[in-house]
Amino acid sequence: MDKVEVRVFGDLKRLFDERSWPFPLFVDLPAGARAADLARELDIPLDKVEVVFVNGRVRRVDCSLAPGDRVAFVPPGTPGPYRVLLGFMDKGRGAENS
Repeated sequence: MDKVEVRVFGDLKRLFDERSWPFPLFVDLPAGARAADLARELDIPLDKVEVVFVNGRVRRVDCSLAPGDRVAFVPPGTPGPYRVLLGFMDKGRGAENS
């Protein structure tokens, strides 16, 4: 298995701190894994994740991952102007469209 680099933003960082995880965290990635699978494996509640950055690009939580990816989970609540600037105004949680 190959690894992915995992980071979190906002309130999700508390999970890392509470669990004494390093930041960033490197996790083995099973073949065919999606960001939602990774969140479940790490016990990150999906209702606390609005979008995922994968290698600096905004993706939905059901996007596919590959070995070596840099993954960052972003919680809901990012203010409007930043949502537009970061590119996740229309991404939301559903099926991947990019």
